[in-house]
Amino acid sequence: MQILTILCIAIAPSLTLLTYFYLKENYSSEPILTVMKLFLFGVLLVFPTMVIQRGLVLGLGENDLLFSFIISGGIEEFLKLFILYYTIFNHHVFDSPYDGIVYGVSISLGFATLENIIYAFSYSASFFTLMLRGLLPISGHAIFGVIMGFYISKAKFLSQKKYLILALVIPVAWHGLFDYIMLAFQTNWIMILVVFMIFLWIKGLRKVKQANHNSTGFSITTDKKFEV
Repeated sequence: MQILTILCIAIAPSLTLLTYFYLKENYSSEPILTVMKLFLFGVLLVFPTMVIQRGLVLGLGENDLLFSFIISGGIEEFLKLFILYYTIFNHHVFDSPYDGIVYGVSISLGFATLENIIYAFSYSASFFTLMLRGLLPISGHAIFGVIMGFYISKAKFLSQKKYLILALVIPVAWHGLFDYIMLAFQTNWIMILVVFMIFLWIKGLRKVKQANHNSTGFSITTDKKFEV
């Protein structure tokens, strides 16, 4: 495939999913420049993540459980949450519960986009493989971002820091399980992952619906409650 074709195929799933979650907001749309800034931060985050992960692999080995839940899921979700918290948590544009989902998805899909581009050029991936990655890993990153964003919104608007812990622990758990399925089930991992992703999407879309419900008519200056 030509370079431009590979780039388009590698990038298209992320932009499609980002557009979907951006347009799902019922209350008020987020500033597009802020959304793209978080997306770019996600892209740039790939480089330090690769360095840290390589160092951990060399130091700790490649045990499937360790790699899935710590080296891959743990490091990636921790760094995403770190950037998300320090760039947007106290920003004035973060003013309703659904906003956390938009920004969580933005940074996650930025990360997934460059990761997918690197994969496409490193392994000379076929059209089918790139489409499969769009349906599974990239889609997975989107849902991890939904869950992270949902709980970081709870941390902000309920003023309870325990939700920051959940914003890390839950995405790490799902991300780690996703990776472990691919590593542990060598023959029928695709079928298992499809079922797993359907389950994750159901959970993710419920979070989207709840966050949208909480955002309707929401104002930090009113007494409207963030429903738990």
